[in-house]
Amino acid sequence: KLLLVERVIPRRLEASVDHQTLARIDLNMLIGPGGRERTEAEFRALLTAADFRLSRVIKVELSFNLLEAIPIQ
Repeated sequence: KLLLVERVIPRRLEASVDHQTLARIDLNMLIGPGGRERTEAEFRALLTAADFRLSRVIKVELSFNLLEAIPIQ
């Protein structure tokens, strides 16, 4: 199993405080390390390209998620 602790942003951001915070975090990722936050579909595609299947997404503390992936056999 592969376990990732990541933020998973919604496909469409709304005007809520939580979504505005996620948008700021995404911009910080772009400006700082040159990365970005991803949606569940984007994580699924990324893992599939690496021969893994996303099996579960579990919401944990502080807007983070635990993504569980298993190798594609």
